[in-house]
Parts: sequence; structure tokens; C-alpha cells
Amino acid sequence: MADRVPAYRRIATDLAEKIRDGVYRPGDALPAQRELSASYGVTLMTLRQALQELRDQGLIVQQAGRGTYVTPAHAAYRVDTLRSFVEDLREQGHEVTTVVLSLENGVLERLRLLDGQPAIHQTSRIAVPLAPEVDFRIVSLYSALAEAGAVIARASERIVPGLLPEDVAGFLERPAGSPVFVSERTTVGLDERILVEDRAIILGDLMEIRAERAATRLSLQWGSSVDLG
Repeated sequence: MADRVPAYRRIATDLAEKIRDGVYRPGDALPAQRELSASYGVTLMTLRQALQELRDQGLIVQQAGRGTYVTPAHAAYRVDTLRSFVEDLREQGHEVTTVVLSLENGVLERLRLLDGQPAIHQTSRIAVPLAPEVDFRIVSLYSALAEAGAVIARASERIVPGLLPEDVAGFLERPAGSPVFVSERTTVGLDERILVEDRAIILGDLMEIRAERAATRLSLQWGSSVDLG
């Protein structure tokens, strides 16, 4: 009967038991994929199927170019589900363009255009040294952090209504005092070090927050409140 169980599932079960037994602890890196596939005597494709099973169970997280890690026990978000309003809007079919206003002393200032209209002013204070050639017009900050070797554990976000400050009004092409959302997000690494502190000012007449509630979860999504076409 055991022979009828697919090899990838047997591997996933074995690795899951090792994680739960503490052989691999929260935040630990798993051996490289080639090493694991050799130790189990399977192909890389089979090994990756097993890792996908573990990802679906929330037991591991994977960082492009970095490796596979046991999910931190304290993580509020899985790494592969950290999302931003930009990702939400692009998934809905909107064109989001990024204009880099400044980048110096670890502070990245960006303007986001939604379907050609200024919609979001974002300032990110970055604690991790990044490669100087990163082009933030096309590269996301999370991707740049991963390339720099930072492993994200969790993020917390606070969103409140506010009024457009005068020093940002010109960028967003709205009068100072216009209604806005203010998003403050703190991104934390595996060692509990703060990696990024974000502050985004989002035009209240172009954007809205949509919530989906279920018995076991709450999903928040950014959306456009008007037809920009």
C-alpha cells in the first residue's frame, strides 16, 4: 500500500514530521534542493512537488535566489502572501507606473501613477544596504530586499483616513487638505530586525479598501473607486 503513495507525498510527510519534531526549527534553512533530491533519491521535479505540498500547508517559505526556510512560528504573514496595493491594482488590470522621486541615505521616495494619474506618494525607510543599480521603476522593493539577502518574516500595516499634506499635494496634483488614506507598514525580518518602514499617502477619491470576511480569515484589498478609463 505504501508503494501507491506518490514519492513526493512521502517526502513531504517526512519533512513535515522533521519540522514538527524540531529537526528543522522555525526560521531554519532547509538543505539545498539538489542535496535533498539526492538524499531522497528522486528528481528535482519530484522534490519540488514535495516542497509545494509543504508551502501549501504553510510549513515553509521560499525566497527566490536565497533558498527554502521553515516558516517562522511568530510570522503574521507568510512571505509568499505579502501583498501591496500596487499588486492588488495590477491584478485587477490597472496600469501602475512608478516614478522614483529620490533615493538617498536609505530613504526611497516614489510616486505611483494609476492608469496615468498620480494616486499614491510613498516613502520607504530601508535598513538593508541595497545594490546601487536597482531600478525601482521596474523592480519591487521586496525583490530588492531578497536580492540583498534579507528574509522577510512578517509585516504589520495600519491604515487611517487623513488630509493631504501641503508638501505632497503637488506630486498628487490635488489641493492640500484633500481626503486621503495614510498607510503605515513595518516589514520585519527573521531576526526581528525592522527591514522597511513605509508611509504611503493614497488619494481618497481614487482608491478604496475592499474587505472580504470569512469564518476564519479577513482579506483586505485595494481597488480603484472610479473608472479611470
